[in-house]
Amino acid sequence: MADTRTDVRVLLLYGDQAEITTPGHGADNPLRVPAATISVDSGIPVEELRGKRLTAVVDEAEGTARDFRRA
Repeated sequence: MADTRTDVRVLLLYGDQAEITTPGHGADNPLRVPAATISVDSGIPVEELRGKRLTAVVDEAEGTARDFRRA
């Protein structure tokens, strides 16, 4: 399946990782991505990411997300 831009939400920060929900990864099985990546892409400081709603290009099959933008 091709990469798709979709809504994501940052649930929490765990060390240098952010746990995010996507349509295919709910709160019980979130994706983990580097918080710094989300911060650089979106312009939101790492310490302010928790709870933010963004969009990202998500490949659910690979379990990856990139190109985070403010929703």
